[in-house]
Amino acid sequence: MFDHIVKGATVVDGTGAPAFTADVGLRDGRIAAIGELDAASRTTEDARGLVLAPGFVDPHTHYDAQLFWDPYATPSLSHGVTTVIGGNCGFTLAPLHPARPADADYTRRMMSRVEGMSLVALEQGAPWSWHSFGEYLDALEGRIAVNAGFMVGHCALRRHAMGPRAVGGQPTGEQLSAMLRLLHEAMDAGAWGLSTTQSGTHSDGDGRPVASRYARPAELGALARAVGEHEGTQIEAIVAGCLDRFSDDEIELLARLSAAAGRPLNWNVLTVDAAVPDRVPRQLSASERARKAGGRVVALTMPILTPMNMSLGTFCALNLIPGWGAVLALPVPERIARLRDPAVREELLRRARSEEAGVFRRLADFGRYVIGDTYSAANQGLTGRVVRDIAAERGQDPFACLVEICAHDELRTVLWPMPSDNDPASWALRAETWRHEDVLLGGSDAGAHLDRMCGAPYTTRFLGDCLRGRGLAGLEQAVRMLTDDPARLFGLRERGRVAEGFHADLVLFDPERVDAGRARLVHDLPGDGPRLHSEAIGVRAVWVNGVETVRDGRVTGAVPGRVLRSGRDTRTVSTR
Repeated sequence: MFDHIVKGATVVDGTGAPAFTADVGLRDGRIAAIGELDAASRTTEDARGLVLAPGFVDPHTHYDAQLFWDPYATPSLSHGVTTVIGGNCGFTLAPLHPARPADADYTRRMMSRVEGMSLVALEQGAPWSWHSFGEYLDALEGRIAVNAGFMVGHCALRRHAMGPRAVGGQPTGEQLSAMLRLLHEAMDAGAWGLSTTQSGTHSDGDGRPVASRYARPAELGALARAVGEHEGTQIEAIVAGCLDRFSDDEIELLARLSAAAGRPLNWNVLTVDAAVPDRVPRQLSASERARKAGGRVVALTMPILTPMNMSLGTFCALNLIPGWGAVLALPVPERIARLRDPAVREELLRRARSEEAGVFRRLADFGRYVIGDTYSAANQGLTGRVVRDIAAERGQDPFACLVEICAHDELRTVLWPMPSDNDPASWALRAETWRHEDVLLGGSDAGAHLDRMCGAPYTTRFLGDCLRGRGLAGLEQAVRMLTDDPARLFGLRERGRVAEGFHADLVLFDPERVDAGRARLVHDLPGDGPRLHSEAIGVRAVWVNGVETVRDGRVTGAVPGRVLRSGRDTRTVSTR
C-alpha cells in the first residue's frame, strides 16, 4: 500500500538524465517505487503533462528567525524549495551566553541592521528560549514545514566567548579555547559547520564592524581545523571582495581555510557582468588556488536578476558608498537640506563614481532609477516612471530630480535601480559560468533584507526562463543545478534526486506556466512589518518527506520538515 501515487508524470530526476514518463509511489516519507504502478494507494493524482522533480535546495538563506513565526519559509516553499540552509554570513541566533541576557538584544539589533530583518518581528516572533546552539535547533524541531540545516555563526561564538570585547578585541588563549569548545558543541548538536564574515559592509546595530571582522588568520585557522574534526561539515565565508574582486590576501585566506578544514568552503555571491569581463576569472581564481592547496572553494551565483530597492530614508546599499553614510544618517530634515545642496550632491556623486566605491559605482547612474511607491500629492503619477525621463521633462540633472522627488515624500520614496547587466553578453557569460565545476546556483538571501529584495523565487523564475525565455539551460540541466548539485556539495543524505529509497522531497509543476509573480509589498510580519513577497505560478504541489505541504500555491498547514543535522543527515564531502 502506497501513501500516494503521482501517475504519469514527466520525471526529471535531478541527475541531468533525460526526462521520462513514470508513476512515482510514496510510502513512509520515502520514494518507494518508480515505474508503472498498479498497487493500492491511499491517494492518487493524475500528473500527465506535469513535471515531477526533486525539491529544490536553497544553499544561502537567513530563515533562522522567520521559521519561528513562519514555519513554511514563505515564499520559498511555494516555489518548490524543500531544503534551506541558514546560519550564513557569520550570523546566527545562538549560542547566547546564559549570564548575559543583553546578548540577545545585541543579536537582534545586529540582525536587524546587517540582514535587514524587522526588529519588532525578531522581538515578538521568536521565543529566544535557548542558550546553546543545540537548544536553538531543538526549538525548531517538529514545527517546520521545510527541511533546514544551519551553520553556526562566528559572530555569535565570539560574543559568547568574549562579551562586548568581541567587537574590536582579540581573544586571549582562554577565550579562543572557549570559542573552539562552543564550535565543537554546536557541531556535535548538528551544526553544519562554521560561517564567518570579513566584509566591510557588515556592521552591527551600533554601526560598528561585526565581531568576526576583527578575527585574525590564526583564529580563523583554528576554527577551520575544528570544522574538519566533524563529519558532514562545511565552511561559509564572506570577505570584502565577494561583491567585486578578491584581493590576493582574500584568495589566499579562502583557500587556506578550506584546506585547513579539508572541507568545501562556499561564498556569496558571484556577480556576472560582461561590462566587467575580468571579474569572473578573478573571483574563480580562489577556486584554482584552493585546489592547489588541497581545498575547494565554491562560488554561489544567482541565475536571475534580483533587484534590490533603495531609499534615501532608510538604511540600504546607498549607505555603503564611501562618504554617503554620514549624510544619510542625519535626521530627515537635515538630510533633505544637505541633499538639496548642489555642492553636497556633487561630492556624493564624485565619491560614488570613484574607484573606491567598487561594485557600488553601478548605483550612481540615478537616471536609470525607476520610481516605486510614493507618498505625496506632488509625486502622484510618478510610480513606474524612469528618473531620466522625469528629469528631462523638468530640465533637471537626474540626481537633483531624484532628490526633489524623495524630499516631497520626506525620503520615503521607494527607488528601483535598473540593472546594468541585463544584456545578451552578460547572459551568455552567466551560462558559461554556470558550467564551471566550482560554481553553484544560489544566493537568494531569503529571509533577509525583507522589504528591499525578494530572491526566494529564483527557482521558478529560472525554470520559466529556461523553458520559455532565454533557454540558456535545458530543463534537465536546470533541475540538476537546483537539486542534485547543491545536495551533493553539502553532502545531503538521500536527498536531491527522484530515486527509490530517497526522501520524498518533490515538486510538481506545469512546464507551460512555471514562473514567479511580481514581487509586491505585504504587511504580514509580527507587528505588521512589511516585506516583499512573490507568488509561485504553475506549481501544482510540493511534498516534504512525503507529506503534501503546498497545493496550488497554498500551504496545507502540515509541518513535516526536519532539522537536518551534520553527520546524521549529511556526509563529509571530499575537497579533491
